[in-house]
Amino acid sequence: MKYLITGVKGQLGYDITRELEKRGETDYLALDVDGMDITDNKKVMEVITNYCPDVIFHCAAWTAVDKAEDRKEDCYKVNVLGTKNITEAAIKVDAKLIYLSTDYVFDGTKEGIYTEEDKANPKSVYGKTKYLGEEEVRKNKKHFIARISWVFGINGNNFIKTMLKLSENHDTVNVVDDQIGSPTYTVDLAKLLVDMSQTEKYGTYHITNEGFCSWAELAEEIFKINEKNVKVNRVSTEKYLELTKTKQAYRPKNSKLSKEKLVENGFDPLPTWQDALIRYRKELNKK
Repeated sequence: MKYLITGVKGQLGYDITRELEKRGETDYLALDVDGMDITDNKKVMEVITNYCPDVIFHCAAWTAVDKAEDRKEDCYKVNVLGTKNITEAAIKVDAKLIYLSTDYVFDGTKEGIYTEEDKANPKSVYGKTKYLGEEEVRKNKKHFIARISWVFGINGNNFIKTMLKLSENHDTVNVVDDQIGSPTYTVDLAKLLVDMSQTEKYGTYHITNEGFCSWAELAEEIFKINEKNVKVNRVSTEKYLELTKTKQAYRPKNSKLSKEKLVENGFDPLPTWQDALIRYRKELNKK
């Protein structure tokens, strides 16, 4: 099989190429914006029809959540028009399309756990554009939409790296404790997405590491595992914004995603987020 990956310089794109290599797959084309600007319809069609992949992992996206509020058009161009271009090309070559979406498609006000059938109600520019991207992808019958959250991997910036950096010169940090969700380790995610690409069990899935926590609990676990003596002050989102004097895009308070559909379709759930943190520490230490 032939694979094409967009956004190879990001956390997930990087780990998908590593996962393919681990499986002995050599026929893949891994691209970033310099190799194929997804907002350039002509270029996308040219690259994809020339290479003719069986599977497209569409990882490229505008992910700067706060910046998106001021740069709506740029965010829309990448997440919606870029995805439309990829989808049209995928249909043309009859490729399976795997699209990465987000917990931000929900408003986070539900009492329980979100299922794939729950109504989307994105409140941020980023969330809205990712949901509109989902709608584009659904035009290709052979699609997988993976909604993920709180992503971390070796190749790029993430919350864990930020906390470890802060631990170098802080003995206390303020972290929000009223946003609940699940971290997602790109090594585990990549493995499952490649497994998924070998099937025809199309549709929308929620994929994160098992278990739920707040950002504050996640920070505490990071410091514990990495043996950092840092105290976490648990604060509300409102208090955090007041303390940091920052303006942020809307963030869902409840990002608990149900993974029942994954299991029902014969896929193994990802390991717990605590287990993923331990393995990630080993990966960081190797660097």
